[in-house]
Amino acid sequence: MKIEDAPESWEVLGTEDRFEGRIVRVVTDTVKMPRDAVADRDYVIHPGSVAVLALDDEERVLMIRQYRHPTRMLMWELPAGIRDVAGEPLVTTAARELAEEAGYRAETWHTLTDLRSSPGMSDERIRVFLAQGLTKIPDEENGFVQEHEEIDMPVEWVPLADAVEKALMGMIHNSPAVAGILAAYAASVEGFALLRPADAPEA
Repeated sequence: MKIEDAPESWEVLGTEDRFEGRIVRVVTDTVKMPRDAVADRDYVIHPGSVAVLALDDEERVLMIRQYRHPTRMLMWELPAGIRDVAGEPLVTTAARELAEEAGYRAETWHTLTDLRSSPGMSDERIRVFLAQGLTKIPDEENGFVQEHEEIDMPVEWVPLADAVEKALMGMIHNSPAVAGILAAYAASVEGFALLRPADAPEA
């Protein structure tokens, strides 16, 4: 069989809304299974998100630390955000998040990897970009006002090899951060020549 995820949609016999919040919805679908079985599947409907692995000329990864209440942890992550502007190109969303959360802009963008964060319980899609050719945005040009978890959020530069070690040793847990770090390390072997363009289509 071809080792590649493929579109597939089994018949939905009914849908019941369970919860609707500011960002996500929770629904139960009654799905027709093989051999005429029927089963209920609860899942979260999510608008999707983007993340940015920003890599400088010294092969250091830009990381931020943010409080994540569901985990009760301060987590080291990549700059990231929700796809909350209808019709906006994903790379534009990613560039905005890099500027707002870390205060940097990038000259070169590539698609690093695409993730389904938890496909058994959510339809969330995450595109992780590789951003290179970085320059710091002067404070007077960056009008973003940080609030809530983003207040006093530290920014650190971590050598890529050290970030890989921390991911493998269970010191970094955020899924797009772990996937982005490992993907960047693997892609660096070929000098990032095999990466897709920033506007590559999503599955």
